[in-house]
Amino acid sequence: MPESTATRTLARVITVSDRSARGARPDASGPEAENLLTAAGYDVSGDIIPDGAGPVSEAIRAAISDGARLIITTGGTGVGPRDRTPEGTVNVISREVPGLAELLRAKGAEVTPHAVLTRGIVGVIDAHPGEGAIAPAFAGALVANLPGSPKGVREGLAVLIPLVPHILDQLAGGDH
Repeated sequence: MPESTATRTLARVITVSDRSARGARPDASGPEAENLLTAAGYDVSGDIIPDGAGPVSEAIRAAISDGARLIITTGGTGVGPRDRTPEGTVNVISREVPGLAELLRAKGAEVTPHAVLTRGIVGVIDAHPGEGAIAPAFAGALVANLPGSPKGVREGLAVLIPLVPHILDQLAGGDH
């Protein structure tokens, strides 16, 4: 469980979809992620952005600037021509956590063979001590790319949510 409600962990859900960003298709995966994270005790906000590495990198950086410690992206992880969420994510993270991405694919493949087509990555953004009023201290963040379907989001968050508190504690310098 995240910290107490007085200091609830901030989470951001970023839906990556050209059609949803244009308003041509309602976003179903983002609200699913927001609901699941809220139920798990996180303080959640969401964004919808177009596909592409640039918008993904910018949205993750904005989430970090806003204090998010958990960032979930939905969509843009497949092999389609505009699916560039992993590329945008890798531009921002400090280190990948390949075991988590592998676990997400393995659990998804138990349900559908299409799960192995996701190129989603999981990574961390390292903590920094801050520099007073210029830059506040930051305790690190976890970033995970999930598929752009409500079902994929449910399956992915079922794997991630139990692990997130330990990961965030480790990023902030907690004991193993």
